[in-house]
Amino acid sequence: MKQLTLNTVKHISGEISLPGSKSLSNRALLLAALCPGKTALKNLLRSEDTERMVDALRQLDITIDLSETWQQCIVHGNDGLFEAPTNNSFFLGCAGTAIRPLTAILSLIPGNFSVDGDQYMRLRPINHLVDALKQLGADISFTGKANCPPINIVGGNIQGGKVKIRGDISSQYLTALLLALPLVPNNSNIEVIGEQVSKPYLDLTLDIMEKFGVTAKHNNHQQFEIPGKQQYISPDEYLIEGDASSASYFFAAAAIKGGTVRVNGIGEKSVQGDYAFLDVIEAMGAKVKRSTNWVEVSRGNLKGIDMDLNHIPDAAMTIATMALFATGTTTMRNIYNWRVKETDRMFAISTELRKLGAKVETGDDYIIIEPPEKILSATIDTYGDHRIAMVFSLASLSDAEITINNPEVTNKTFPDYFEAFARLCQ
Repeated sequence: MKQLTLNTVKHISGEISLPGSKSLSNRALLLAALCPGKTALKNLLRSEDTERMVDALRQLDITIDLSETWQQCIVHGNDGLFEAPTNNSFFLGCAGTAIRPLTAILSLIPGNFSVDGDQYMRLRPINHLVDALKQLGADISFTGKANCPPINIVGGNIQGGKVKIRGDISSQYLTALLLALPLVPNNSNIEVIGEQVSKPYLDLTLDIMEKFGVTAKHNNHQQFEIPGKQQYISPDEYLIEGDASSASYFFAAAAIKGGTVRVNGIGEKSVQGDYAFLDVIEAMGAKVKRSTNWVEVSRGNLKGIDMDLNHIPDAAMTIATMALFATGTTTMRNIYNWRVKETDRMFAISTELRKLGAKVETGDDYIIIEPPEKILSATIDTYGDHRIAMVFSLASLSDAEITINNPEVTNKTFPDYFEAFARLCQ
């Protein structure tokens, strides 16, 4: 097992440019592949998740020209739905932003397909998406653990119609339907059962669909109307914003032990929900300056908060480690979907915070964190989860020695995260 021991950080400041958003990168790759003609994607993220999407699209006979760094990418579109490939078995690793929309798209294509993931993906439920696709006429079965990949798809039967889907687990299931249903012959209506989580991610999906020429309407994220017989149209060039979730670690570091850190590639017009992380850390006492193309964060006297963070579940993990450095107790509410991510993040976060000396209480959908008088040295387990590794790197901003087990898990979204973090540390 690889380990990385982080140096104690005395001060943090500087400037950094972000890699492209994972969520936008995989959505853009898929939509560009469904367009006629060529689409140039700028600032495409190179990571394990996007590599899985690229591999799957190439398996579907899509030509994708990539520069060595992936900063320049040309996708040669298929002009509509793909043909069933000779190799019909798709392996998507632990890429949720690939396996969910591809499952929906494959269910529209005549043919038999197998869709699988790694050991972590095989524990992540996909049954709510499968149930929704079945309501529309899909033939999908689980071939391993109930409700989780691997799955078998007999595609080509969906024509559109009415469908109900639970909204309280993940927005990725609804995103998958939104991306696929414009391509079917008839109009579709989606009814969300329960309160929809992670609404900003759905806004991101609707925004990129519109930029690729497709429309859908919604009523307060509870009813969605998607006209059928639509065609994705290439915008010719699409610039992918810097990843707001990845930005949160650098914003938090500045708030804890700045200095000032400027993050380039994200600004006031961001379409990403995790941009709202800045509002949360301002409430904690950080100093934030926003511009069109960058954000600066400086140190503040951090205090605990009590907030509903359902709208930023990924960035909320960063708040959990910031709580170690805040005065008073921090309570984060309405974050049940932590439990159905790459790992049970509620368990992982609480376990590792306790190693560092924090007192932690968890419930079904909340966590309460009381910071320690002194952060303890610890070896952090990462549970195969990239975000666990990155959020707990912030513990090194204390006087404690922090070791990260399996630091390479950051390859999923930010392969050179620790090098980027080190460049800002003094």
